[in-house]
Amino acid sequence: MDKIAVTCEEPSLDSQVDPRFGRAAGFLIVNPETMEFEFIDNGSSQVMAQGAGIQAAENLSNSGASVLLTGYVGPKAFAGLNAAGIKIGQNLESMTVRQAVENFKAGEVEFAGASNKQGHWK
Repeated sequence: MDKIAVTCEEPSLDSQVDPRFGRAAGFLIVNPETMEFEFIDNGSSQVMAQGAGIQAAENLSNSGASVLLTGYVGPKAFAGLNAAGIKIGQNLESMTVRQAVENFKAGEVEFAGASNKQGHWK
């Protein structure tokens, strides 16, 4: 099974899913079969005036994850993730990372065909 990236507030499976993709505190890259994970710090994207989602998408594409579970993704980040071949499950912000992965494993995550957040800069 593929690696799953989940936006998180802390480096723990029991962390809340961070609703913000581009400005998430970090990402847990989870092996859904073993639930082993590694943490990718996204702090450098949090302080960017603009382009945080694009930078986060680039970081994620280098992680080996083929699925992203998160709350909201803006249009530019969505395009970058799509270009990298990463499937995006959105609207998962009201649960823990563990719950989001379990929902994915149970086939209960809908994959997005478009971003669900307006860009900050027009």
